[in-house]
Amino acid sequence: MSIYICFCAIAFFIFLLVLLDIVFHFKKRVGYNLPPSPIALPIIGHMHLICAVPYRSFHKLSIQYGSLIYLRLGSISCMVVSSPELAKEFLTTNELNFASRPVTIAVDYINYNSAGFAFAPSGTLWSFMKKVLMSEFLGGQALMKHRHIRRDEIHSLVQLLIKKSANGDRVNVSEDLLNLSNNIIMRMMGSVNLYTSSKEGEEIRSLVREVTKIFGQFNLSDAFWVLRNVDLQGYLKKSTDVRRRYDILLERIMHEREEARTRKEKTVDVGTGGNKVKDLLDTLLDVSEDMNSEIKLSRDNIKAFLLDIMTAGIDTTASTVEWALGELINHPCMLEKARGEIDSVVGKNVRLVDESDLPNLPYIQAIFKEVLRLHPPVPMLLRESTKDCTVAGYDIPAKTWLFVNVWSINRNPSYWKYPLEFRPERFMMSMLQNSALHEGVNGKCDQHRTSRMNKDVRGQHFDLLPFGTGRRGCPGIGLSLLEGPTVLAAIIQCLDWKVVGINGSKVVDMTERPGVIVPMANPIILAISTRFNPF
Repeated sequence: MSIYICFCAIAFFIFLLVLLDIVFHFKKRVGYNLPPSPIALPIIGHMHLICAVPYRSFHKLSIQYGSLIYLRLGSISCMVVSSPELAKEFLTTNELNFASRPVTIAVDYINYNSAGFAFAPSGTLWSFMKKVLMSEFLGGQALMKHRHIRRDEIHSLVQLLIKKSANGDRVNVSEDLLNLSNNIIMRMMGSVNLYTSSKEGEEIRSLVREVTKIFGQFNLSDAFWVLRNVDLQGYLKKSTDVRRRYDILLERIMHEREEARTRKEKTVDVGTGGNKVKDLLDTLLDVSEDMNSEIKLSRDNIKAFLLDIMTAGIDTTASTVEWALGELINHPCMLEKARGEIDSVVGKNVRLVDESDLPNLPYIQAIFKEVLRLHPPVPMLLRESTKDCTVAGYDIPAKTWLFVNVWSINRNPSYWKYPLEFRPERFMMSMLQNSALHEGVNGKCDQHRTSRMNKDVRGQHFDLLPFGTGRRGCPGIGLSLLEGPTVLAAIIQCLDWKVVGINGSKVVDMTERPGVIVPMANPIILAISTRFNPF
């Protein structure tokens, strides 16, 4: 009898939840003029329509329901944008209404209660941290003073790969690229090699990948307010472990620097000519100790700031170069064309290509742009409305999550010809003109194609937003556009590649791994040989 009573009580509770959910969301739809939406189920809303790779699910729904759709994921109201015109309206015209990012349970905990730059709400603290970030780390002058670090690390990578080729080793190129990006970011941020041991370097790489994976996973406790304090999927447990490990690393870095500052022996990185370069960590500690500073940075602010840089800066550029190398190996004619351009600019077997050569390497830059289009490191831009507003004639309630599906826009045939194909030539004006003449297209199409060459990735063209746009756009654009193409050019200039695939496969597996940042699902394992040794 007691079992029967319990069963009835549970059934009644579920019925009550369903009824309340229907009434609440019916009233909400009646009160707001919302965009088109698929049929929702009680309680879960549209969660049954979303697979493990959300941007693909959103893409399919946009084909059926349009470029602006309303979805409900449990208790979360969402808008999904899949066109450049609407992306511009949300992110530019209504930028201030969407100037914040939603903070999940995992993000809030790992990021020291959102104390860093990436997830802090727009305001005085966020603006101050962005100013520090650009002036000391990612602005033009900061990138120039750290140029020697990128050159040193690229030279070290090429030397390492040449050594491995001489030994006949099979090379996990994905791991080497991630390690390179790791080295560059950590030296720029902390001025010294903070992980000289392979164990420590592996720990940092592991932490970065774990954080981006956790941030990209959907947590039921975020979607249902009644489950806010219930760790059903174990994400809070994983987040606790990641934050503990990150905290140990960050505390050690900061403690060593503080001891050096106490001894007035600041640890510095020495650039070309022996010039001492002040790093970001010193700047942050200076601000935290300055009683007259306009903003006081706490210890958690500094640690969250450093964590943001490590998480966002290490994986993104490494994964983009990884995708670029995979595409070139799978398109050998393009690989040879890229090498020919490098040889014509720097000389064949003369010296290693350098950042200063990039303005004279348009095809290398076109390859990098096409990779950012076809494999954007961040496939969706995520924002949150700060108040009720109206966009494109529809009502957007406060606290609505906005997904701008960059991945979908980049594959829309209305904006890109042959959108699923890897074609760097689309960014080469002369090649587009020749192609248009060869195919006999009319003048209108010819003009449309030629204009493609002027597409830029810095957030001004809304059909190509790999770094986002506006106030919340990625501040690391400059670093990525220097480091990525230079690394790619250096490794294809000096090395020949042969795929060591499963079952004798001769091509690189281009399957993606879902997450906030999208690297390849499987690492690139290659047999390499030396084409040119600049050392």
